[in-house]
Amino acid sequence: MPCPGSTAGRWRAPSQDPEAVRVWLEEPWLAIRARAKAENGEVLFADQVGIRSDQVTGRTWGAKGRTPVVRRTGNRFSVNAMSAISTRGRMHFMVFTESFDAKVMCRFLDRLAGHFGHKVHLIIDRHSAHRSKTVWAWLAGHKDQIELHFLPSYSPELNPDELVSADPKHSLPHTHRARNQVELATETRRFFHRRQRQPHIVLSYFGGPHVRYVLNENPMSF
Repeated sequence: MPCPGSTAGRWRAPSQDPEAVRVWLEEPWLAIRARAKAENGEVLFADQVGIRSDQVTGRTWGAKGRTPVVRRTGNRFSVNAMSAISTRGRMHFMVFTESFDAKVMCRFLDRLAGHFGHKVHLIIDRHSAHRSKTVWAWLAGHKDQIELHFLPSYSPELNPDELVSADPKHSLPHTHRARNQVELATETRRFFHRRQRQPHIVLSYFGGPHVRYVLNENPMSF
């Protein structure tokens, strides 16, 4: 059974550098994991996702032989979310309505740092906001709390939080009934709160074929 939000078959962007992936698995990843263990810290993977009111999500029912009709408001609106997960079954998230940028990233880092009494090694993609001067300035003042590490370019399949990003688009049962942005944000928060209470599902995000390296002692064996 595929894990929630499974996106099997869409991995590996044409621009990906296989050598960079190999190096990531053999060197940076092993070093990050070893440092987190030595520091009694924790490794988390993070990603952001946008959820639109016109996305077809969830399931509905209809009489046999009749195609069910889902009524919509006709308005288009969206919300965004940032999430982070760990192999301990933890999930942390933030829902926001503005576009994702460096200021939003710093706000997420602030919230994330407040949840931990030990250092977090946060693994993310190379989005420009993640590498901005604003974020680096924040990190300089929180060296003992959070350290960022970047995945190879064009390698979303190496990030288990990519499966989290796909999950709400398939699992939100009432997103298509949201009448405005406020209701969509409420439904999105409800989804993430539910996942926080389901650590077994959070752990299942690490079961995808391209992210099992996170759990394997030999990451090249995945």
